[in-house]
Amino acid sequence: MAAQARHEQRAPHCGRGTGPGRCRERERAMSKPILVGLLRLVDSAPLILAEADGLFAQQGIDVEIHIEPSWSNIADKLAYNILDAAVMLPPLALAACAGLRGPRTRLVVPMSLSQGGNAIVGNHAAANSLKADRSPPGIRLLEWLQAQQTRPRFAVVHAFSTHNLLLRYWLASGGADPDRDIETVVIPPEEVVAALAAGTISGFCAGAPWGDVAERENAGQILVGTSVIWPFHPEKCLCFSGAWSEANPELTHRLLRAVLQAQVRCDRSEEAARIAALLADPKRLNLPEEASRAALPGGEGQERIRFHTRDAWFPARTHALWFLGQMRRWGWLDERIDMAAVAAQVYRPDLLTSAVQAEGLYPAAGLPSLEGSAMLPMPNDEAFAPKLR
Repeated sequence: MAAQARHEQRAPHCGRGTGPGRCRERERAMSKPILVGLLRLVDSAPLILAEADGLFAQQGIDVEIHIEPSWSNIADKLAYNILDAAVMLPPLALAACAGLRGPRTRLVVPMSLSQGGNAIVGNHAAANSLKADRSPPGIRLLEWLQAQQTRPRFAVVHAFSTHNLLLRYWLASGGADPDRDIETVVIPPEEVVAALAAGTISGFCAGAPWGDVAERENAGQILVGTSVIWPFHPEKCLCFSGAWSEANPELTHRLLRAVLQAQVRCDRSEEAARIAALLADPKRLNLPEEASRAALPGGEGQERIRFHTRDAWFPARTHALWFLGQMRRWGWLDERIDMAAVAAQVYRPDLLTSAVQAEGLYPAAGLPSLEGSAMLPMPNDEAFAPKLR
């Protein structure tokens, strides 16, 4: 895909009672493209579809989509205002705000983009060992880990990722210690299959389509989909530079509305073939078409993505608190940091509700609460789930 994709924009409506000076100021703001970053993943589909279907243009905005090589690139470019918004890992946005990767970064998450879609994949030796008998999977996993001469190396896409937190949760639920029993390394999503095939790693946790690609290329086998660990878990979000969003509230609203419309379309199984073809376009994401199709709604993959239904679009603060609680569980987050305050600072559903109510897309009575209506609590996590204020 080309590094950038642009749309012609329509002239913005300045509204009644707006003076010519204010109108010219708004026109100048609307003439600047919104710079949005993302990675080559199936859950970037709403942004790709919004561009392809002209939904950005319908909202009167010009968007440049930048394909980045890693999540660290995304986070750094948001922090230094090189990008205005990006498809993002929710734990990474929270960690940046809490100062866990350097100076505190002001980021806001007004929208969730997807649920599910990740897979924990092992090499054939690991997979065959875990499937060798009928004992519980957790016991087989622990026995396999303890039998290794050296600690197996598992890749995650970022230290502060849904993937790492769910991998660690899964390992711990089987009696393993993620810090003692495995070695964790960070590898960008599109490189994990090659690393597994080369024997550099024993397994990985990554988003679609890479788990399915690993099986199709006979590099490894899916051990478990992350929706088995946490049904309908939040996955990617649309994250904004806090400074940019505050300075450009109308552009923020327009971008949110365009992406929300795309999410609705992405959840239609009859659209899956067309969306997979868009994702496979060499001028876009150049993803494997069949593997991408398998991960979309109506697909046949072990792990499928949800974009809109079950409030998949809503950034519930209970989700943020679970991520922060897991960071504290593993000793990454200082006890003195107020998790509820960080969650409230980063997760901004008020921006989304303002955007959708401005055009009557959702009735106020039908919107979820700040806590969210689709949160399915994880087992044995009472100690890591503080109540919202």
